[in-house]
Formats: sequence, structure tokens, C-alpha cells
Amino acid sequence: MATIVDCPTCGAKVEWAEKNKYRPFCSERCKQIDLGAWAEEKYAIPAVNLPQENDQDTLQ
Repeated sequence: MATIVDCPTCGAKVEWAEKNKYRPFCSERCKQIDLGAWAEEKYAIPAVNLPQENDQDTLQ
């Protein structure tokens, strides 16, 4: 039984198989759109604001 996943870019159903050279994407186009988003830094993990050294003194 083949595993079916959603294309991360367009949501199309994609068979997860070796014959699909673009997996998990449905096409070269969707793969390039995702790569462009990475290049533009659209995927980012928000930074946690850690206390400054001076802030530590007030917490104690």
C-alpha cells in the first residue's frame, strides 16, 4: 500500500515513492517555491528574549 502525503506547498495528494523524484512535493514548481521561501527566510523560529545580565540582578 502506497503512502499518500500532502504537498507542503499546494496541498495536492502525492504518493511517497521512489518514482516521485520531487517528494514530498508534487512537482519541480512546488519544490522551487519552497526553496525560494527558505532563501527569503520566510521560515524562521522566533527568538526567545533572554534576560540581560543587568536584569538578573533585579530578579535576585
